[in-house]
Amino acid sequence: MVPPLVDRALALSARLGFDRSCSAEAGLLLRVLAGQRGRTRVGEIGTGCGVGSAWILSALLPEVPFVTVELDEARAAAVAELLAEDEHARVLCGDWAELLPEEAPFDLLFADGGRSKEYGGLISLLAPGGTLVLDDLTPGRDGPDPVRALWLGNPRMAAIELQLSTREAAIVAVLQAS
Repeated sequence: MVPPLVDRALALSARLGFDRSCSAEAGLLLRVLAGQRGRTRVGEIGTGCGVGSAWILSALLPEVPFVTVELDEARAAAVAELLAEDEHARVLCGDWAELLPEEAPFDLLFADGGRSKEYGGLISLLAPGGTLVLDDLTPGRDGPDPVRALWLGNPRMAAIELQLSTREAAIVAVLQAS
């Protein structure tokens, strides 16, 4: 069953002609991870039209702060309106690399925007034991892959690649205590 907020975010995506929203499979993964006990702060890089945000918020306890960052002003404003009823959800407009460090650390961080998946500094945004999710990976990709090399080979992270569908894989990584 698709949560009502996800349906509204999908309708917003269609209305704005945005076709890069989080897949249903990635959304279900986010929903499972957001619903885990003990989440205290959750973030997202690359709001788009709020589909990933909606999946996360559909399982997140209502009092848990959630922040998402979108570079495009029109999309950020539209998603801020979409999420306006949730007093713990905030949409920031701008460069995530400038805005998110002040919001960190996160127990769950969904890196869905731009080249953020290739930035090892995302580790600094995670709380010890915090979970990082990277979607939109091509299953069985041949040749060098900087995203997989960075996260699956990172000694500070316990990470696994999950095939979500025939067309998409994701990495889920947890920051290990030092």
